[in-house]
Amino acid sequence: MLEINNYKSNILSDITFSLQSDENLIILGENGAGKSTLAKVLSNLIENNHVKLYDENISSISDTKRADLINYIPPKLEIFDEYITLREFLELACIDYVDNDKISKLIKLLKLEKLENRYCKAFSSGEKQLLLLASSIMHDAKITIFDELTANLDISRLKEVYDILNSNMLQQKIVITHNLDLAYALKYKVLYLKDGKIEFFGEHEQFFENANLQKFYNNTITKIENHLVVNL
Repeated sequence: MLEINNYKSNILSDITFSLQSDENLIILGENGAGKSTLAKVLSNLIENNHVKLYDENISSISDTKRADLINYIPPKLEIFDEYITLREFLELACIDYVDNDKISKLIKLLKLEKLENRYCKAFSSGEKQLLLLASSIMHDAKITIFDELTANLDISRLKEVYDILNSNMLQQKIVITHNLDLAYALKYKVLYLKDGKIEFFGEHEQFFENANLQKFYNNTITKIENHLVVNL
């Protein structure tokens, strides 16, 4: 269970909501709304005492236990050594022990065999995002937060990521995205931020009613026969 109560900063205002352990979440909002800041607060990358993970205040949890409970995946790959290979990066993502068999299966699943022994720094932006997804699966935290995971992926790769996010390969998922098609297809609970405030928090079906789409997206999006259409 994840809970945040009355968090305020110069970016976020009165943030309060909770997720049960069986609920996944999509976070939506315009650029600059505070989505990434919220993710960093939830994972304690911005230190605070307003978040509880499984009834424990996040500020009092040890680093080791917090890593087991929650994992933040940034929008861009960051490495401390330009000579780390794909396989080595996934080995470092393992928390308890290095599961080489799982790593090999994951590399095959994501069709990354040709990159296995190449340096991560040389990957394309899309390949780096797939590597971040793979690392999250190896980490296997109880809650994984993805910050714009699919921003640089082509359509076929986006479908592969959707299939993983829609599976049980990861435990509880929080996904920040601008991709409304992905958000609509995943059918997670929805939180919409505007200017640092929660404007909507509730069920998928309610958010994707046309009245809310018109309200939050200024009449640019319409749902027609279960498809989202951009009004150009």
